[in-house]
Amino acid sequence: MLKRWRTRILVAFAVLGPGFITANVDNDPNGIITYSQAGAQFGYALLWTMIPVTLALIVVQEMCARMGAVTGKGLSDLIREEFGLRVTIIIMFLLVLVNFGNIIGEFTGIAGSLQLFHVSKFISIPICSALVWLLAVRGDYKSVEKIFLVASMVYFCYIIAGVLAHPGWHAALAATIKLPPTSVLRDKEYVFAVVAVIGTTIAPWMQFYLQSSIVEKGVTAKTYGASRVDVIVGSIFTDVVAWFIIVACAATLWVHGITSIQDASQAAEAMKPLAGQYAFILFAFGLFNAGFFAASVLPLSTAYVVCEGLGVESGVDKKFKEAPFFYGLYTLLIAGGGAAVMLIPNARLMQWYVASQAFNGILLPVVIVLMLLLINRRDLMGKHVNSHWFNGAAWVTAIVVSILSVILMVQQMWPGKH
Repeated sequence: MLKRWRTRILVAFAVLGPGFITANVDNDPNGIITYSQAGAQFGYALLWTMIPVTLALIVVQEMCARMGAVTGKGLSDLIREEFGLRVTIIIMFLLVLVNFGNIIGEFTGIAGSLQLFHVSKFISIPICSALVWLLAVRGDYKSVEKIFLVASMVYFCYIIAGVLAHPGWHAALAATIKLPPTSVLRDKEYVFAVVAVIGTTIAPWMQFYLQSSIVEKGVTAKTYGASRVDVIVGSIFTDVVAWFIIVACAATLWVHGITSIQDASQAAEAMKPLAGQYAFILFAFGLFNAGFFAASVLPLSTAYVVCEGLGVESGVDKKFKEAPFFYGLYTLLIAGGGAAVMLIPNARLMQWYVASQAFNGILLPVVIVLMLLLINRRDLMGKHVNSHWFNGAAWVTAIVVSILSVILMVQQMWPGKH
Protein backbone atom coordinates (compact mmCIF):
# COMPACT_ATOMS: atom_id res chain seq x y z
CA MET A 1 0.00 0.00 0.00
CA LEU A 2 2.77 2.45 0.98
CA LYS A 3 4.72 1.63 -2.19
CA ARG A 4 1.62 2.21 -4.33
CA TRP A 5 0.98 5.64 -2.79
CA ARG A 6 4.65 6.58 -3.14
CA THR A 7 4.48 5.65 -6.84
CA ARG A 8 1.34 7.76 -7.31
CA ILE A 9 2.96 10.76 -5.61
CA LEU A 10 6.09 10.43 -7.79
CA VAL A 11 3.93 10.18 -10.93
CA ALA A 12 1.98 13.27 -9.83
CA PHE A 13 5.17 15.27 -9.33
CA ALA A 14 6.52 14.05 -12.67
CA VAL A 15 3.41 15.46 -14.39
CA LEU A 16 3.72 18.89 -12.77
CA GLY A 17 5.48 21.50 -14.85
CA PRO A 18 4.61 24.62 -16.88
CA GLY A 19 0.89 24.61 -16.01
CA PHE A 20 1.44 24.30 -12.26
CA ILE A 21 4.27 26.86 -12.27
CA THR A 22 2.40 29.43 -14.39
CA ALA A 23 -0.74 29.27 -12.28
CA ASN A 24 1.16 29.62 -9.01
CA VAL A 25 3.35 32.51 -10.14
CA ASP A 26 0.13 34.46 -10.43
CA ASN A 27 -0.11 34.42 -6.64
CA ASP A 28 2.66 37.02 -6.64
CA PRO A 29 2.90 40.05 -4.30
CA ASN A 30 0.49 41.94 -6.60
CA GLY A 31 -1.96 39.07 -6.32
CA ILE A 32 -1.43 38.64 -2.58
CA ILE A 33 -2.17 42.32 -1.92
CA THR A 34 -5.27 42.08 -4.14
CA TYR A 35 -6.59 39.04 -2.25
CA SER A 36 -5.54 40.53 1.10
CA GLN A 37 -7.32 43.80 0.35
CA ALA A 38 -10.39 41.87 -0.82
CA GLY A 39 -10.54 40.03 2.52
CA ALA A 40 -9.77 43.11 4.61
CA GLN A 41 -12.26 45.39 2.84
CA PHE A 42 -15.14 43.02 2.07
CA GLY A 43 -14.65 40.08 4.42
CA TYR A 44 -15.93 36.88 2.80
CA ALA A 45 -18.05 38.76 0.22
CA LEU A 46 -15.67 38.14 -2.70
CA LEU A 47 -15.14 34.42 -2.13
CA TRP A 48 -17.87 33.57 -4.66
CA THR A 49 -15.49 34.68 -7.43
CA MET A 50 -13.13 31.77 -6.77
CA ILE A 51 -15.27 29.01 -8.37
CA PRO A 52 -16.07 30.71 -11.71
CA VAL A 53 -12.56 32.18 -11.92
CA THR A 54 -11.00 28.73 -11.37
CA LEU A 55 -13.15 27.19 -14.12
CA ALA A 56 -12.29 30.06 -16.46
CA LEU A 57 -8.58 29.73 -15.61
CA ILE A 58 -8.62 26.02 -16.46
CA VAL A 59 -10.30 26.70 -19.82
CA VAL A 60 -7.96 29.54 -20.83
CA GLN A 61 -4.77 27.81 -19.68
CA GLU A 62 -5.74 24.52 -21.33
CA MET A 63 -6.25 26.29 -24.67
CA CYS A 64 -2.80 27.85 -24.45
CA ALA A 65 -1.06 24.64 -23.51
CA ARG A 66 -2.86 22.78 -26.32
CA MET A 67 -1.86 25.40 -28.90
CA GLY A 68 1.77 25.18 -27.81
CA ALA A 69 1.80 21.37 -27.98
CA VAL A 70 0.10 21.16 -31.39
CA THR A 71 1.79 24.05 -33.21
CA GLY A 72 5.19 24.04 -31.48
CA LYS A 73 5.04 27.84 -31.39
CA GLY A 74 4.54 30.47 -28.68
CA LEU A 75 1.42 32.64 -28.57
CA SER A 76 3.25 35.83 -29.54
CA ASP A 77 4.80 33.98 -32.48
CA LEU A 78 1.36 32.80 -33.67
CA ILE A 79 -0.17 36.27 -33.31
CA ARG A 80 2.62 37.74 -35.45
CA GLU A 81 2.23 35.08 -38.13
CA GLU A 82 -1.57 35.11 -38.28
CA PHE A 83 -2.51 38.73 -37.49
CA GLY A 84 0.53 40.69 -38.64
CA LEU A 85 3.24 42.78 -37.04
CA ARG A 86 1.03 45.79 -36.23
CA VAL A 87 -1.32 43.84 -33.95
CA THR A 88 1.68 42.06 -32.41
CA ILE A 89 3.46 45.33 -31.60
CA ILE A 90 0.33 46.78 -29.93
CA ILE A 91 -0.09 43.64 -27.79
CA MET A 92 3.63 43.61 -26.97
CA PHE A 93 3.62 47.26 -25.94
CA LEU A 94 0.62 46.82 -23.61
CA LEU A 95 2.03 43.63 -22.08
CA VAL A 96 5.48 45.13 -21.49
CA LEU A 97 3.83 48.15 -19.85
CA VAL A 98 1.62 46.04 -17.56
CA ASN A 99 4.33 43.46 -16.87
CA PHE A 100 6.89 46.08 -15.87
CA GLY A 101 4.40 47.41 -13.34
CA ASN A 102 4.00 43.85 -12.07
CA ILE A 103 7.78 43.37 -11.88
CA ILE A 104 8.05 46.50 -9.71
CA GLY A 105 5.37 44.95 -7.52
CA GLU A 106 7.37 41.71 -7.20
CA PHE A 107 10.49 43.54 -5.99
CA THR A 108 8.36 45.66 -3.67
CA GLY A 109 7.04 42.41 -2.19
CA ILE A 110 10.59 41.08 -1.70
CA ALA A 111 11.68 44.32 -0.02
CA GLY A 112 8.56 44.53 2.15
CA SER A 113 8.74 40.93 3.33
CA LEU A 114 12.39 41.22 4.38
CA GLN A 115 11.85 44.63 5.99
CA LEU A 116 9.52 42.81 8.37
CA PHE A 117 12.68 41.07 9.60
CA HIS A 118 14.64 44.35 9.64
CA VAL A 119 16.56 43.85 6.36
CA SER A 120 16.95 47.09 4.39
CA LYS A 121 15.71 47.16 0.79
CA PHE A 122 19.12 48.56 -0.19
CA ILE A 123 20.55 45.18 0.83
CA SER A 124 17.73 42.79 -0.15
CA ILE A 125 17.00 44.16 -3.63
CA PRO A 126 20.57 44.05 -5.09
CA ILE A 127 21.19 40.55 -3.68
CA CYS A 128 17.84 39.13 -4.80
CA SER A 129 18.10 40.81 -8.22
CA ALA A 130 21.47 39.16 -8.77
CA LEU A 131 20.12 35.74 -7.71
CA VAL A 132 17.07 36.10 -9.95
CA TRP A 133 19.31 37.02 -12.90
CA LEU A 134 21.67 34.12 -12.31
CA LEU A 135 18.79 31.63 -12.07
CA ALA A 136 17.87 32.01 -15.74
CA VAL A 137 21.23 33.00 -17.21
CA ARG A 138 23.22 30.17 -15.62
CA GLY A 139 20.54 27.47 -15.57
CA ASP A 140 18.85 25.33 -18.22
CA TYR A 141 15.13 24.61 -18.62
CA LYS A 142 15.08 21.43 -16.50
CA SER A 143 16.96 22.91 -13.55
CA VAL A 144 14.95 26.15 -13.64
CA GLU A 145 11.68 24.18 -13.77
CA LYS A 146 12.67 22.12 -10.70
CA ILE A 147 13.46 25.28 -8.71
CA PHE A 148 10.15 26.85 -9.76
CA LEU A 149 8.22 23.71 -8.72
CA VAL A 150 9.80 23.80 -5.24
CA ALA A 151 8.89 27.50 -4.98
CA SER A 152 5.30 26.63 -5.95
CA MET A 153 5.01 24.22 -3.02
CA VAL A 154 5.89 26.99 -0.54
CA TYR A 155 2.41 28.46 -1.16
CA PHE A 156 1.15 25.91 1.37
CA CYS A 157 2.25 28.59 3.87
CA TYR A 158 -0.89 30.57 3.06
CA ILE A 159 -3.17 27.58 3.56
CA ILE A 160 -1.66 27.01 7.00
CA ALA A 161 -1.86 30.75 7.80
CA GLY A 162 -5.54 30.70 6.84
CA VAL A 163 -6.20 27.82 9.24
CA LEU A 164 -4.27 29.57 12.04
CA ALA A 165 -6.45 32.67 11.55
CA HIS A 166 -9.43 30.63 12.88
CA PRO A 167 -11.99 31.89 10.35
CA GLY A 168 -15.72 31.32 10.44
CA TRP A 169 -15.67 28.23 8.24
CA HIS A 170 -19.44 28.06 7.77
CA ALA A 171 -19.66 31.73 6.74
CA ALA A 172 -16.66 31.38 4.40
CA LEU A 173 -18.00 28.27 2.68
CA ALA A 174 -21.48 29.79 2.34
CA ALA A 175 -20.02 32.94 0.77
CA THR A 176 -18.08 30.76 -1.70
CA ILE A 177 -21.20 29.15 -3.20
CA LYS A 178 -23.65 32.05 -2.83
CA LEU A 179 -23.87 34.82 -5.44
CA PRO A 180 -24.02 38.43 -4.14
CA PRO A 181 -27.03 40.69 -4.83
CA THR A 182 -26.96 42.65 -8.13
CA SER A 183 -26.93 45.89 -6.13
CA VAL A 184 -23.17 45.44 -5.57
CA LEU A 185 -22.57 46.47 -9.21
CA ARG A 186 -23.35 50.05 -8.11
CA ASP A 187 -20.44 49.94 -5.66
CA LYS A 188 -17.36 51.21 -7.54
CA GLU A 189 -14.90 49.77 -5.02
CA TYR A 190 -16.57 46.34 -5.09
CA VAL A 191 -16.53 46.21 -8.91
CA PHE A 192 -12.90 47.34 -8.91
CA ALA A 193 -12.08 44.52 -6.47
CA VAL A 194 -13.87 41.93 -8.64
CA VAL A 195 -12.02 43.03 -11.80
CA ALA A 196 -8.72 43.09 -9.87
CA VAL A 197 -9.32 39.53 -8.55
CA ILE A 198 -10.07 38.32 -12.09
CA GLY A 199 -7.08 40.23 -13.47
CA THR A 200 -4.67 38.78 -10.93
CA THR A 201 -6.03 35.23 -11.27
CA ILE A 202 -6.16 35.10 -15.09
CA ALA A 203 -3.44 37.51 -16.15
CA PRO A 204 -2.60 38.02 -19.85
CA TRP A 205 1.12 37.32 -19.35
CA MET A 206 0.29 33.79 -18.14
CA GLN A 207 -0.96 32.69 -21.55
CA PHE A 208 2.24 33.80 -23.28
CA TYR A 209 4.55 32.27 -20.67
CA LEU A 210 2.67 28.95 -20.46
CA GLN A 211 2.62 28.41 -24.21
CA SER A 212 6.31 29.30 -24.54
CA SER A 213 7.18 26.92 -21.67
CA ILE A 214 5.19 24.10 -23.25
CA VAL A 215 7.13 24.61 -26.49
CA GLU A 216 10.51 24.85 -24.75
CA LYS A 217 9.81 21.71 -22.73
CA GLY A 218 9.18 19.84 -25.99
CA VAL A 219 5.57 18.81 -25.29
CA THR A 220 3.81 17.53 -28.41
CA ALA A 221 0.21 16.62 -29.30
CA LYS A 222 1.00 12.95 -28.53
CA THR A 223 2.39 13.69 -25.06
CA TYR A 224 -0.11 16.44 -24.22
CA GLY A 225 -2.28 14.37 -21.83
CA ALA A 226 0.08 14.88 -18.88
CA SER A 227 0.25 18.63 -19.55
CA ARG A 228 -3.54 18.89 -19.41
CA VAL A 229 -3.47 17.32 -15.93
CA ASP A 230 -0.67 19.74 -15.00
CA VAL A 231 -2.81 22.72 -16.07
CA ILE A 232 -5.91 21.55 -14.17
CA VAL A 233 -4.03 20.72 -10.95
CA GLY A 234 -2.14 24.04 -11.06
CA SER A 235 -5.31 26.09 -11.64
CA ILE A 236 -7.14 24.46 -8.74
CA PHE A 237 -4.18 24.69 -6.34
CA THR A 238 -3.47 28.37 -7.01
CA ASP A 239 -7.08 29.36 -6.39
CA VAL A 240 -7.28 27.28 -3.21
CA VAL A 241 -4.29 29.34 -2.02
CA ALA A 242 -6.06 32.57 -3.08
CA TRP A 243 -9.18 31.47 -1.18
CA PHE A 244 -7.17 30.96 2.01
CA ILE A 245 -5.46 34.37 1.66
CA ILE A 246 -8.86 36.09 1.46
CA VAL A 247 -10.15 34.03 4.37
CA ALA A 248 -7.07 34.74 6.52
CA CYS A 249 -7.42 38.51 6.05
CA ALA A 250 -11.19 38.46 6.48
CA ALA A 251 -10.86 36.49 9.74
CA THR A 252 -8.21 38.81 11.18
CA LEU A 253 -8.20 42.27 9.58
CA TRP A 254 -11.83 42.68 8.48
CA VAL A 255 -13.37 41.48 11.74
CA HIS A 256 -11.18 43.97 13.66
CA GLY A 257 -12.07 46.91 11.42
CA ILE A 258 -8.75 47.04 9.51
CA THR A 259 -10.28 47.51 6.05
CA SER A 260 -7.48 49.27 4.19
CA ILE A 261 -3.96 47.98 3.67
CA GLN A 262 -1.25 49.47 1.46
CA ASP A 263 0.82 46.37 0.73
CA ALA A 264 1.01 42.67 1.52
CA SER A 265 3.73 43.13 4.14
CA GLN A 266 1.36 45.43 6.03
CA ALA A 267 -1.24 42.65 5.96
CA ALA A 268 1.32 40.26 7.47
CA GLU A 269 2.30 42.76 10.16
CA ALA A 270 -1.31 43.58 11.05
CA MET A 271 -2.03 39.85 11.31
CA LYS A 272 0.70 39.29 13.92
CA PRO A 273 -1.21 40.41 17.05
CA LEU A 274 -4.48 38.99 15.72
CA ALA A 275 -3.49 35.51 14.53
CA GLY A 276 -0.19 34.94 16.29
CA GLN A 277 3.52 34.77 15.56
CA TYR A 278 3.33 31.64 13.41
CA ALA A 279 0.69 33.05 11.07
CA PHE A 280 2.77 36.22 10.72
CA ILE A 281 5.96 34.29 9.86
CA LEU A 282 4.15 32.05 7.37
CA PHE A 283 2.46 35.01 5.68
CA ALA A 284 5.72 36.98 5.51
CA PHE A 285 7.78 34.03 4.27
CA GLY A 286 5.12 33.23 1.69
CA LEU A 287 5.29 36.84 0.50
CA PHE A 288 9.08 36.66 0.05
CA ASN A 289 8.81 33.39 -1.85
CA ALA A 290 6.04 34.80 -4.05
CA GLY A 291 8.05 37.92 -4.83
CA PHE A 292 11.27 36.07 -5.64
CA PHE A 293 9.42 33.42 -7.65
CA ALA A 294 7.47 35.97 -9.72
CA ALA A 295 10.48 38.29 -10.12
CA SER A 296 12.12 35.37 -11.92
CA VAL A 297 9.18 34.43 -14.14
CA LEU A 298 7.64 37.81 -15.11
CA PRO A 299 10.81 39.13 -16.82
CA LEU A 300 11.15 35.76 -18.57
CA SER A 301 7.55 35.94 -19.76
CA THR A 302 8.02 39.49 -21.04
CA ALA A 303 11.24 38.56 -22.84
CA TYR A 304 9.49 35.57 -24.47
CA VAL A 305 6.63 37.79 -25.70
CA VAL A 306 8.90 40.42 -27.25
CA CYS A 307 11.40 37.98 -28.80
CA GLU A 308 8.73 35.73 -30.29
CA GLY A 309 6.85 38.77 -31.57
CA LEU A 310 9.98 40.07 -33.29
CA GLY A 311 11.06 36.62 -34.44
CA VAL A 312 14.42 36.52 -32.61
CA GLU A 313 15.97 33.68 -30.57
CA SER A 314 14.70 33.13 -27.02
CA GLY A 315 14.72 30.54 -24.24
CA VAL A 316 16.62 29.65 -21.06
CA ASP A 317 18.16 26.65 -22.84
CA LYS A 318 20.01 29.09 -25.12
CA LYS A 319 23.41 30.54 -24.21
CA PHE A 320 23.75 34.30 -23.74
CA LYS A 321 25.56 34.67 -27.08
CA GLU A 322 22.84 32.60 -28.83
CA ALA A 323 19.99 34.82 -27.57
CA PRO A 324 21.54 38.18 -26.66
CA PHE A 325 18.34 40.21 -27.12
CA PHE A 326 16.35 37.77 -24.94
CA TYR A 327 18.84 37.90 -22.07
CA GLY A 328 19.48 41.61 -22.56
CA LEU A 329 15.78 42.44 -22.16
CA TYR A 330 15.53 40.03 -19.21
CA THR A 331 18.45 41.83 -17.54
CA LEU A 332 17.00 45.28 -18.27
CA LEU A 333 13.61 44.38 -16.75
CA ILE A 334 15.18 42.99 -13.56
CA ALA A 335 17.55 45.96 -13.19
CA GLY A 336 14.75 48.46 -13.90
CA GLY A 337 12.32 46.85 -11.48
CA GLY A 338 14.87 46.62 -8.70
CA ALA A 339 16.12 50.18 -9.25
CA ALA A 340 12.56 51.56 -9.19
CA VAL A 341 11.90 49.99 -5.78
CA MET A 342 15.14 51.36 -4.34
CA LEU A 343 14.89 54.88 -5.81
CA ILE A 344 11.16 55.71 -5.97
CA PRO A 345 9.32 56.47 -2.70
CA ASN A 346 7.04 53.65 -1.52
CA ALA A 347 3.95 55.86 -1.63
CA ARG A 348 4.27 56.21 -5.41
CA LEU A 349 4.87 52.51 -5.95
CA MET A 350 1.86 51.25 -4.00
CA GLN A 351 -0.62 52.23 -6.70
CA TRP A 352 0.83 49.50 -8.93
CA TYR A 353 -0.35 46.76 -6.60
CA VAL A 354 -4.06 46.64 -7.31
CA ALA A 355 -4.13 48.94 -10.37
CA SER A 356 -1.86 46.67 -12.41
CA GLN A 357 -4.21 43.76 -11.75
CA ALA A 358 -7.18 45.81 -12.95
CA PHE A 359 -5.25 46.62 -16.15
CA ASN A 360 -4.69 42.89 -16.52
CA GLY A 361 -8.46 42.41 -16.33
CA ILE A 362 -8.99 45.02 -19.06
CA LEU A 363 -6.35 43.53 -21.39
CA LEU A 364 -7.37 39.90 -20.80
CA PRO A 365 -10.46 39.82 -23.11
CA VAL A 366 -8.33 40.99 -26.05
CA VAL A 367 -5.86 38.15 -25.51
CA ILE A 368 -8.64 35.56 -25.09
CA VAL A 369 -10.35 36.67 -28.33
CA LEU A 370 -7.07 36.34 -30.26
CA MET A 371 -6.55 32.90 -28.73
CA LEU A 372 -10.06 31.81 -29.75
CA LEU A 373 -9.55 32.96 -33.33
CA LEU A 374 -6.31 30.97 -33.47
CA ILE A 375 -7.38 27.76 -31.75
CA ASN A 376 -10.50 27.33 -33.90
CA ARG A 377 -8.53 27.28 -37.15
CA ARG A 378 -8.38 23.72 -38.50
CA ASP A 379 -5.47 24.55 -40.79
CA LEU A 380 -3.50 25.42 -37.63
CA MET A 381 -4.85 23.00 -35.03
CA GLY A 382 -6.22 20.10 -37.10
CA LYS A 383 -8.46 17.86 -34.99
CA HIS A 384 -7.37 19.69 -31.82
CA VAL A 385 -9.61 22.72 -32.37
CA ASN A 386 -11.90 23.78 -29.51
CA SER A 387 -15.05 21.86 -28.75
CA HIS A 388 -18.34 23.77 -28.58
CA TRP A 389 -18.19 23.57 -24.78
CA PHE A 390 -14.72 25.08 -24.64
CA ASN A 391 -15.68 27.84 -27.03
CA GLY A 392 -18.75 28.67 -24.96
CA ALA A 393 -16.81 28.82 -21.70
CA ALA A 394 -14.03 30.95 -23.22
CA TRP A 395 -16.42 33.41 -24.89
CA VAL A 396 -18.40 33.77 -21.65
CA THR A 397 -15.14 34.54 -19.82
CA ALA A 398 -14.18 37.19 -22.39
CA ILE A 399 -17.64 38.77 -22.39
CA VAL A 400 -18.02 38.85 -18.58
CA VAL A 401 -14.56 40.34 -18.06
CA SER A 402 -15.23 42.90 -20.81
CA ILE A 403 -18.52 43.97 -19.19
CA LEU A 404 -16.91 44.30 -15.75
CA SER A 405 -14.01 46.25 -17.26
CA VAL A 406 -16.38 48.69 -18.99
CA ILE A 407 -18.34 49.18 -15.75
CA LEU A 408 -15.06 49.83 -13.94
CA MET A 409 -13.85 52.39 -16.49
CA VAL A 410 -17.21 54.22 -16.52
CA GLN A 411 -17.22 54.39 -12.73
CA GLN A 412 -13.63 55.65 -12.67
CA MET A 413 -14.48 58.47 -15.14
CA TRP A 414 -17.88 59.28 -13.60
CA PRO A 415 -17.62 58.24 -9.94
CA GLY A 416 -21.02 59.31 -8.70
CA LYS A 417 -22.12 57.97 -5.34
CA HIS A 418 -22.02 54.49 -4.00
